[in-house]
Amino acid sequence: MATGSLFSHRYLLGQLVKRDVLLRYRGAMFGIAWVFLNPLIMLAIFAFVFGQIFQARWPQQDGGAPFWLVLYSGLIAFNIFAEAVSRAPAAVRSYPSYVKKIIFPVEILPLVPLGAALVHGAFNYLILLAALAWTGHLTASALLYPIALLPLLLLALGLAWFLAAWGVFIKDMSQIVPPFVQMLMFLSPVLYPASAVPAVLQPIYQLNPLGAVIETCRDVALGHPADWRGWSLAMLLGLAASGLGHAFFRHSREEFADAL
Repeated sequence: MATGSLFSHRYLLGQLVKRDVLLRYRGAMFGIAWVFLNPLIMLAIFAFVFGQIFQARWPQQDGGAPFWLVLYSGLIAFNIFAEAVSRAPAAVRSYPSYVKKIIFPVEILPLVPLGAALVHGAFNYLILLAALAWTGHLTASALLYPIALLPLLLLALGLAWFLAAWGVFIKDMSQIVPPFVQMLMFLSPVLYPASAVPAVLQPIYQLNPLGAVIETCRDVALGHPADWRGWSLAMLLGLAASGLGHAFFRHSREEFADAL
């Protein structure tokens, strides 16, 4: 089973994630401090552009948290998904020496981008909590944010296994996937609420499982009532996607060494 395999190799996975994160900032003047500085700078820019210049308001918003904070609370969730999925096609192909070692658990390689995304997401989340406290909108429900993320993580995991396997055989996947992920950001309630979508498009729009998760994450972060029914459906889809993705990966991995 996938869960047992991941648990038994948790230390190795942790080391690979640590190596991935550290390599990204190697040689930088501030080093690993950029893990904290990047989201802080991004939030400061959001606050200045949307709060001071545009003075934007969330559609149908009456009071409550400022627009830039509402936007940031949803963007954290999507960025975790985007980083994990966009980097997945190269997750296995980037480690040909590992693939050719019979004893190496290749199935953990697609989890490395997801683990790195979670590291960055964790710092974003801490900054979100600090910003909520600073603006006077921090509530106990904000602690449910990591739980609200679970369906998105399962969906990202399933897609990562699919895309990592395809990426071994189709090198163009690394160029194809990122634009689709970028497009998905505009098709998900990241920059706007789901309620702003025209009624005629709602049945189609609700087929996007990211929407329910992002909305739930935003609601718990801001202390609003969350749609846990939609979240539960997304959870079931995430479980199905992770199971199918792992099965597809295991079916394909015997040919990885030949392809690489």
